[in-house]
Amino acid sequence: MDWLYKSNNMRKVGLFFGSFNPIHIGHMVIAGAMLSHSDMDEVWFVVSPHNPLKEQKALLAERQRLEMVRLAVGDDPRMRACDAEFYLPRPSYTVLTLAHLAEQYRDKEFSLIMGSDNLDTFDRWRNYDYILEHYNIYVYPRPNHTGGALAQHPHVTMVDVPMMDISSTYIRNEIRQHHDVRYLLPHHVYNYLTEMHFYEK
Repeated sequence: MDWLYKSNNMRKVGLFFGSFNPIHIGHMVIAGAMLSHSDMDEVWFVVSPHNPLKEQKALLAERQRLEMVRLAVGDDPRMRACDAEFYLPRPSYTVLTLAHLAEQYRDKEFSLIMGSDNLDTFDRWRNYDYILEHYNIYVYPRPNHTGGALAQHPHVTMVDVPMMDISSTYIRNEIRQHHDVRYLLPHHVYNYLTEMHFYEK
């Protein structure tokens, strides 16, 4: 597989996988910090239609979540909303998405962005050992999670990112209770979410 051989001319893209249900300021802070404190040229938000480790019923429609990511990214050329997993077999597995993107974008060098909580359970992912061997993983801190033994792996880099204990679950619960969440979301995301009455029931 010739795509495994990297070129210094390839643009380095960090893949930030998630449901983004909804995307919030914590996600944006992480993306910005990765661009500032690593060698990444771009961050792509890969919107997952169905995470095998999460229940489908909790997810807003994928196109609506993708639209919120697009609104959050705005006109920042260093960021992109990526819908690649919408066209792949489901449930979606990261190793298959990586292979697909590497085939489609041979001028990019892809790496992964994840929280230390995900690194704690990374050995549950399909073909995690293959991913570790062939891709770099950039990890941001999460409360009460260290990343475990894998934090010492040579392809794992811990990145100094402000620890923000904000979750999409918390935001959804706040909306159901009719609490003000405008300061937890990018401005255009908040406007769209409010206009569409998402998560109110």
